[in-house]
Amino acid sequence: MFGSSTKDSKSGNSSISTTQEKDGAATTVIAKGTTIEGKFACGENVRLDGAIHGEVKVDKRFVMGDGSYVQGNIIARDAAIKGKIKGDIHVKEALHLMDSAIIEGNITAKTMVVEEGARYNGTCRIGEGNAPSTK
Repeated sequence: MFGSSTKDSKSGNSSISTTQEKDGAATTVIAKGTTIEGKFACGENVRLDGAIHGEVKVDKRFVMGDGSYVQGNIIARDAAIKGKIKGDIHVKEALHLMDSAIIEGNITAKTMVVEEGARYNGTCRIGEGNAPSTK
């Protein structure tokens, strides 16, 4: 959708880039300082260090770093969260809420790990029959 990289006109740095992981899956990286408005969809892994204001759909793994932010619903196969989300999370497989995760919305996943310090406010449905399809 975005190609291999998008240059930030102010700094000349790539704000969105794609890298290849060891397992052959590509990872799209959304850098700190980057804000996306509207629906975001990706068929590969995504690493978010910036912000997205809108629905997020990731066919593979979605990772949110420290200071990242999503205002909108998230659908992904797997997710590891360190940032803040205002919206519902629907994960087909495993959801990992790390120590700095803050979730204001409902959670649906097959499995979930919550580290000490992570917070969520909403309903939580975990188990085989609760995880929605990402397709």
